[in-house]
Amino acid sequence: MKPLIAGNWKMNGLSNAIAEVEALIAKFDGSAPDDRDVLICPPTTLVAQFAAAFSDEAIQIGGQDCHVNVSGAHTGDVSAQMLADVGAAFVIVGHSERRADHAETNELVQAKATAALKAGLTPIICVGETEAERKAGHALDVVGEQLKGSLPETRDEFVIAYEPVWAIGTGLTPTNDDIAEVHAFISGFAPDGVRILYGGSVKPSNAVEILAIKNVDGALVGGASLKADDFYPIVMAAPSN
Repeated sequence: MKPLIAGNWKMNGLSNAIAEVEALIAKFDGSAPDDRDVLICPPTTLVAQFAAAFSDEAIQIGGQDCHVNVSGAHTGDVSAQMLADVGAAFVIVGHSERRADHAETNELVQAKATAALKAGLTPIICVGETEAERKAGHALDVVGEQLKGSLPETRDEFVIAYEPVWAIGTGLTPTNDDIAEVHAFISGFAPDGVRILYGGSVKPSNAVEILAIKNVDGALVGGASLKADDFYPIVMAAPSN
């Protein structure tokens, strides 16, 4: 399975940040390697600009969220069709920051993933436990419930990202055994062919080790994806398939 290395820029980046993507492409001698997929999900304000600039490159562009409806009176929201219309190929749904800050439920995440598929986007569906849930021994139970409620009912192509909430942006990561356990669990739950990414403080210093774990099919990278000098070694850390 071809690994997918995705960068989630979150609420970071103005129009001049395009220079970082150009710098990343330059490190690939003009195009990303054929044996891995490279994705950048910038803020919505940059999706159209980035997609237009890199339409001929091997780097793909995605959104960070989408609404369940195609259009309507939803001030400030963006539909999956709008993202697809400006050249996005993927969209992240159900990130823990959305679940926490916007009280997104599993049902809403499932509806967003379904809307993304209908628009021709590949949804990256995020799941993961809090620190309290892990300490209580409920990590697999929590992830299982999120998967049951968040995955689309169709068998269309989607991606799952395991991001333990307590590891996002903290510099902390689970042990390799912890990651392997959860990814094996998700692999047994998900349809065949679904890529399972790991996310949560992925950086150049730990990427090789994490990406070598069985059932880890790539990474969803936060802060380290903002700079080409950090993101490039993570992309190249993914084993060739």
